Amino acid sequence: MTEPLLVLCALAPEAWALRGGDWSGAAGGPPVLARTGMGRRTAGRRAAALLDVGGYGALLIAGFGAAVGPGVRPGEVIVADRVTDAEGRTHPLTAAPALATALEEAGLRAHLGTLRTADHVVRGAERSRLHAEGALAVDMEAAAVLAARAEHVPDLPAAVLRVVVDTPERELIRPGTLLAGFRAWRALRAAVPALTAWHRQLNAAPRPPTTPQPSTQPSTLPQEAS
Repeated sequence: MTEPLLVLCALAPEAWALRGGDWSGAAGGPPVLARTGMGRRTAGRRAAALLDVGGYGALLIAGFGAAVGPGVRPGEVIVADRVTDAEGRTHPLTAAPALATALEEAGLRAHLGTLRTADHVVRGAERSRLHAEGALAVDMEAAAVLAARAEHVPDLPAAVLRVVVDTPERELIRPGTLLAGFRAWRALRAAVPALTAWHRQLNAAPRPPTTPQPSTQPSTLPQEAS
């Protein structure tokens, strides 16, 4: 039996955008959408509690992020093929190319590369340093969520996408941020059909069985997690 997609985001505007997207045809029924809260510690704890329940067909971490180098505009999507953190841990994501392809086919501009998870808002010279180390974008939750996945359900397919809100040329709290944020919000909502297409493709491909877990999934998208 196909199990639903678990979609995790940090913030209410992200959940609002995702909830309003077109989830029709989603494999396994309506996805389970939950907020983790902002920051590594909070997101890691919330993700661990959700993943411990089990019963998901795949994990998707979705929301907004910041570009750390040139060539990426607000409203474009970073699909992480790996996520790193400041402690040197790396989480490879083999399902990333299929998600990037689905997003491009949906008419969105997608960039495939490294996402860095930080524990603070990254600005100025630090962005340049991260870009020199190979990162395309930065967020504050993905590595912690993937660490929880590695502990609880390491064979669960996973992907991470971040729609770019700000760039090195236009950092947060600068003129144009509001327009860039609205553009990113619309792109995140428009990405939803590509997310369901990616999940359907995963279910069409054989993968090793996971240990059965009791499922308590709701029949519709839940309200935002508190």
